[in-house]
Order: sequence, then structure tokens, then C-alpha cells
Amino acid sequence: MTEMIDLVFDLRGETLPATYPFALWAELVKRVPQLAENEAVGVLPLKVAKNRDVILLPKRTKLVLRLPQDLLQLASRLSGAELDISPGVLSLGEMRTRTIQPHPTLHAQLAAGADDEMEFMEAVHAHFAALEISANTICGIRHTLSDGRQSISGYSLVVHDLKPEASVRLQCVGMGEGRQFGCGIFMPYKVISDLE
Repeated sequence: MTEMIDLVFDLRGETLPATYPFALWAELVKRVPQLAENEAVGVLPLKVAKNRDVILLPKRTKLVLRLPQDLLQLASRLSGAELDISPGVLSLGEMRTRTIQPHPTLHAQLAAGADDEMEFMEAVHAHFAALEISANTICGIRHTLSDGRQSISGYSLVVHDLKPEASVRLQCVGMGEGRQFGCGIFMPYKVISDLE
């Protein structure tokens, strides 16, 4: 398994469109084209507050890229970049690295998959079996991420009772398509904050 790492960038900005993942990825690839050449590269969903069609960016929000360690030097060029996410602008500040830590409970906001929930869960269990991961799962609400030109549909997914090694493996590998848009990326699930 490729060694993966999280790159964490300070972020400045005020509002984003609800479809921001597509524009954000386009802006990142414009600056570091090599990101698009590796399917393992992912962009973690931003921790944001929604207000109708607009997303508000809290002051402490970070941009996190999950990528193979051999892309670290290239991706570090993004520090100081101004990203045009119309109608807003995101400014990337200082970057630091963060190792992927084991957590017993993980959550993916949207894991792409079949329309039918039973088919989706069958695919989840097959994926986990291939990764030799044993855990319990809770399938959430089905939703679609779309900007009018492209769309990805799937379910939110909580995975719990993970052993440490399996937890790190799942965070590194993820599940399904659309990692560059924040899909199929597993993050620590803190029940109280995530329900707020």
C-alpha cells in the first residue's frame, strides 16, 4: 500500500457555492497538474456551515489533501495560492503535514455507489473483505453532488468498531470514485460535533 499523508493548509475565504468541490479541484490541478495523474489523491470535504445555497467558511477551516507521500513536494507549491471558486476566492496559507491516525469510528460524507441501498451495502462489504477489514457499518442518507455538468451519487457511511490497522488502511484507500471531490474519503467521526 502506498504511504499516504495529509497536507493541511490554512484557509482564508468567506463564502463558497454548494458545488465548490468541482471548482476547487479544477483550481488545484491548474496549479499542480500532477495531482490529476494519481487516482489516490483526495480532497477532504471542508468543515463548513450551510446557509441556503451558499456555504459559509468558519475562520478555522483548513484545506486537507490526502495523497501519496511522493507528491508532497509538488503539492507544497500550493502554499500562498489564490483559488478562484466563483463567486468567492480561497487563499491558501501555510502548509503542514499530518500523519493518518487510527480512529475506531470513521465517516464518509458521500461514498459513491449503486442507487439501491442493499446493492450499495453489498459493494461496501465486498470492498472491506478485499481490504481484510472487519467492522460494523451504518448507511446514511442518499445524496448527489452535482455542478450541472458532472454528478456523483451515493450514501453517507459510518464505519465503527475498527481495529487500528484497519482504520488507517481504510483512510488511506477510501472507497469508490470521486476522491478528488471529497467522495469516499473517511475521516474521524466525532458524534456530537457532526450532529450539530
